Amino acid sequence: MKSLISIMGLNVSEIDSLMALADDIIARPESYQDAMRRKKLGSLFFEPSTRTRLSFEAAMLELGGQVLGFSEGMSSSAAKGESVADTIKTVSCYVDIIAMRHPKEGAPLVAANNATVPVINAGDGGHNHPTQTLADLFTIHREKGRLDNLTVGVCGDLKFGRTVHSLLEAMSRYAGLRFVLISPEELKVPSYVKQHLKHNAIPYDQTESLAEALPELDILYMTRVQKERFFNEADYIRLKDSYILTPAKLENAKKDLAIMHPLPRVNEISVQIDKDPRAVYFKQVLNGKLMRMALILMLMEATK
Repeated sequence: MKSLISIMGLNVSEIDSLMALADDIIARPESYQDAMRRKKLGSLFFEPSTRTRLSFEAAMLELGGQVLGFSEGMSSSAAKGESVADTIKTVSCYVDIIAMRHPKEGAPLVAANNATVPVINAGDGGHNHPTQTLADLFTIHREKGRLDNLTVGVCGDLKFGRTVHSLLEAMSRYAGLRFVLISPEELKVPSYVKQHLKHNAIPYDQTESLAEALPELDILYMTRVQKERFFNEADYIRLKDSYILTPAKLENAKKDLAIMHPLPRVNEISVQIDKDPRAVYFKQVLNGKLMRMALILMLMEATK
């Protein structure tokens, strides 16, 4: 039985296979509409979510399966003090595969170690978000036709941004990549992520200036400053508007730049940019559902 806890749990060949499967789902959706018939997804979200939770549920429904679960920890026995291990042992009795989001880093790994069905990490604190990374990689694949030989800028909250950590790890396995890490001093990428880049000989630059970095980027991956990760509200207020992307700031950007964002957006991307053909963040939303469909199919096939 295989679970997905970190994007590094998938090798490049497996990621390529998932993207090929997602491409085929786009081309032949009718061929997959009963693929998960009589199968159930456990949707266990101990932390709020819109896109991830609904896309997992939509993915299972579009594959002909069913969904049961909860959308907040307080509506489960976790509110009574039940451990993650006991919750997962229980839910494993009812479903065929589990998607789980939890505010504590490492909780999905605990779940996978106690489950009798595959577990998919749908986000754990500031640590990992592998299925968002699959959506990101598929979006780049669809927009650029490749995942190598790109200059990728990541901007905003790089300290707590689990989507950023997963994306940097995943893309470090492709050739010709260069990263530009754009953040205030207080929200820089953690040292373990930089060590991973150095270990893989991936060049990167750090800067606090989005304007200076923009002209050289093929991909701009914007993130919000996450209020829920701060212990001090004053620090959040001071940093939350560090970067706001506006049409004027894009004047010197490449004409084929792809502007991405894992969402939700607060105000770090002006709504005026939504109509810019370079804005692909709502395409990411759709791509997330498609890659989650592909992942469910792959993991369920592995259980046979």
